[in-house]
Amino acid sequence: MDRRELIGALGAATAAGLSGKALAQHDPAHDHHHHHSGKASVASTPHMKLIASTSTCISTGEVCREHCIRLLSEGDKGMGDCAKAVSQMLALCTALQSLAAQNSPLLVATAKVALEGCNRCADACKPHVDHHAECKACFDACQDCIKACRTLT
Repeated sequence: MDRRELIGALGAATAAGLSGKALAQHDPAHDHHHHHSGKASVASTPHMKLIASTSTCISTGEVCREHCIRLLSEGDKGMGDCAKAVSQMLALCTALQSLAAQNSPLLVATAKVALEGCNRCADACKPHVDHHAECKACFDACQDCIKACRTLT
């Protein structure tokens, strides 16, 4: 499973409201290169709402960025600012999601930067929300992530 699949699986599990034990349990007594056959579940963390909002931001942002790139390749230069802003938001939300899952001491500082990235992305998407469903979905996801970031900052 690569990183994107893991993030997608985490987001899907979060969205479904699953909770449970650690993703992978290690029993040193059985450390003989055996593979775990138990079901994986999402670990409980105090930041599940933030993880869910970043997951949505990332998934809708990926679709929005691809939409922008397609329109740019067709000559629509008006999508340039949106493509740049969504690319930056994706980098920030990916980091934020990872740090939230770890309950990292860097979480609050990263949330402040991600908040700015989501604001910029929402501002860039806003002129397109009435014309492109991809931009509308990204705008809405950024608004939710902004709210989640504000609970930390």
